[in-house]
Amino acid sequence: MEAKITKKSLKGAIVVPSSKSHTIRAIVIATLAGGKSVINNPLPSDDCKAALRAAELFGAACTVSEGQWIVQGPEDGIRVPDDVVNVDNSGTTLYFMTSLAALLSDWTVFTGDKSIRSRPATPLLDALSQLGATATTTRRAVTSPPFMVKGPIRAGRVKVEGSPSQYISSLLLVAPLCNGTMRIETDNPMETPYLDLTIDWMRRTGVEVTYDEANYRYFEVKGPQRYSPFTRAMPSDWSSVAFPVVAGLTSGSELIVNNLDFMDKQGDAKVVDYLIEMGADIKKDLDGGRLIIKGGKDLHGITIDMAGTPDAVPILSVVGSLAHGITVLDNVAGARLKETDRVSVMVDLLSRMGADIRAEHNTITIHGGKPLKGTTLESYGDHRVAMALTAAGLFAEGVTTIRGAECASVTFPGFYEQLNALGADIGLQ
Repeated sequence: MEAKITKKSLKGAIVVPSSKSHTIRAIVIATLAGGKSVINNPLPSDDCKAALRAAELFGAACTVSEGQWIVQGPEDGIRVPDDVVNVDNSGTTLYFMTSLAALLSDWTVFTGDKSIRSRPATPLLDALSQLGATATTTRRAVTSPPFMVKGPIRAGRVKVEGSPSQYISSLLLVAPLCNGTMRIETDNPMETPYLDLTIDWMRRTGVEVTYDEANYRYFEVKGPQRYSPFTRAMPSDWSSVAFPVVAGLTSGSELIVNNLDFMDKQGDAKVVDYLIEMGADIKKDLDGGRLIIKGGKDLHGITIDMAGTPDAVPILSVVGSLAHGITVLDNVAGARLKETDRVSVMVDLLSRMGADIRAEHNTITIHGGKPLKGTTLESYGDHRVAMALTAAGLFAEGVTTIRGAECASVTFPGFYEQLNALGADIGLQ
């Protein structure tokens, strides 16, 4: 699908879909808990549906209705899947379910789409091997899926890379099911808000976790412990909030984003603070759970440490291109390990729109304030790239065409339709 975007202002109110990070963690814990868990307001996106299908292969019974998913975890424990686990485009599902497979004594095979088959998996497989699992990729000298893994793993000390954070979260989620103490250590903790989110989920469902709260260098879980089934509503996705908020900064826009939880542990809630620091007219209505945005204010560049918010690299690259002065996005290397190398991709695509943007391995530097111009761009199947370019197109002169725009549904079903309802004129074909 192609999306054609022209310069427009937005007016009205929007509710952003619920959190992918919360929904997938809910599915995994419900599967491990046994018994009936109720996930209200789940994100019905492609990634979350992939997690549901994987849960069913591990023995969960899932009932899907509008606004509610019921996951009946197997009372006698998860089972070895009787088919290949295909996670489609969901890296979170891939990494989390890999450690579930390592609890079992027979082989589980994982694969996914083209993007997944290029994403690194061996750091997690090596960590599981330290704990007694056997794991191998199917292609010699290739570190990505397809791969096979079998356990059972045992409790013990394990060292693992800290980027992406899913490696540590994956080990944490299965640690309670092992006998003894599992100690997870890392030298390079990254994306730490996602680790806080995982630990919060574990504690809310009855599992005790201790960790280095200052530096995130180690995590300990004593087993065996048992997760408790739960009923919980998924909050709005702060990673997705960023896209309509930035779109609402266009001249003449007046936008309200409703149904927000300002106490939630999602790291990308900080993006709003970055935008306010850059001069955006955004008011936080804490009691009402909403953001009030008025567009047209001049923005200025700042330096932002992206270590905890790598998913925001695409949209903040756009904002930096719009802001006067220099914007520096530091510690961006984690964004290179997502659906695409988001650092290289955004530098290339925004340069084509006229931005002065350059990158080194771990830093993006933008000399902003130059007018953006519409052109034809490729999303590379990356939902956050597609949505960031859409926001850029609302500021650009001429027509911005995004190829493969349908990938936005990975985390934001109805993204283009909701923007059009606010006054955008995005043609879809």
